[in-house]
Amino acid sequence: MKFFLFHLMPYADLDPDCAARHNTSWVTLPNSYYDPEKGAALYNRYIDELVRAENLGFDGIGVNEHHQTAYGMMPIPGVVAGALARQTKRVKITVLGRALPLLNNPLTVAEEYAMLDNISGGRLIAGFVRGIGAEYHAWGANPCESHARFHEAHDLIIRAWTEPGPFPFEGKYYQFRHVNTWPRPLQKPHPEVWIPSQGSQETIEWAAHPDRKYSYMMTFSPAVNVAKYLDMYRQAALDYGYTASNEKLGWSIPIYVAESDQSAVEEAREHIENFRNRFLKMPFEMLMPPGYTSPASYLRMKEAKSSIFAKQTIEKLMDLGMFLCGSPSTVRDQLIAYKGKLGFNILLPLLQFGTLPADLTAKNMDLFAREVIPALRISGDSEQIS
Repeated sequence: MKFFLFHLMPYADLDPDCAARHNTSWVTLPNSYYDPEKGAALYNRYIDELVRAENLGFDGIGVNEHHQTAYGMMPIPGVVAGALARQTKRVKITVLGRALPLLNNPLTVAEEYAMLDNISGGRLIAGFVRGIGAEYHAWGANPCESHARFHEAHDLIIRAWTEPGPFPFEGKYYQFRHVNTWPRPLQKPHPEVWIPSQGSQETIEWAAHPDRKYSYMMTFSPAVNVAKYLDMYRQAALDYGYTASNEKLGWSIPIYVAESDQSAVEEAREHIENFRNRFLKMPFEMLMPPGYTSPASYLRMKEAKSSIFAKQTIEKLMDLGMFLCGSPSTVRDQLIAYKGKLGFNILLPLLQFGTLPADLTAKNMDLFAREVIPALRISGDSEQIS
């Protein structure tokens, strides 16, 4: 089993009263709430936390892309990944991921990722996403073109990495007389590709296709829905004529570990409830604008995400399997059980979430690395248990 410390880099100093005055922390939340001095300190604190994960024994570290939101301060994740590439030596660095349909020129990602792969010595994992609906509001992009632009941008990037240039590219959305990417990636034929998603059937089937067989990551969702969508990937693979390995499946979930179950809940309550009820707060139509996905996927995802859009307590989040919290033994047992039921071999724990301060984040990282990870490695990499 592989462990990637994932970080959203939230603006943890967000005014606690803003949630009452605004219906979302995305797109329309006034940027007057952002204090550059506090933000600068947070950026450097968060980078230090990610770098420290290498010494704690994590296999990798992960960042991602969001725009115009306090939820995550990484509109250009390559900036953070570049800093991490120079400050680490062993861990894989995954960018989960770049929102390809938002781009006027996908070759900028081909270049950015190739640079990161070279600087890191071939440690980059390339994440590609369509971006959640809020990004289309922030960017003024047409969600109806999301799938088509994503596929065309992906194909252009892969060709730019693997096909000797210069060569022409004539697509519906992107046209280039000369595709001749400098530098080229260090990894051959190209960096490993991961596809995070919230459960789009089209994305799952595309990722599982034999031409790609990309690793699929489920993001913040109730455990029952994680099981459903990981099974959907496995079924898609079977329909294509092969069996998907658990090595191709991952789960990202916030986790908090403390000395006891009681102390863990007491310490995490304010911060995970802030994460859920303040930072993640948005209307469903912002998450899923018309045309973003097929009607069938829209209905499935509306059902899957219905629990997210109601105000939640820490107890409810734990019941739903959206947050793991407790002593090291409790969290170990929960993860071993979920690993057997869901069938995944990549875990991306979110060990800082919402307003969780530096001291509690450090303790959480230490306990998780020292007392949880070793047990999961010993438990083996068995396939899914029915």
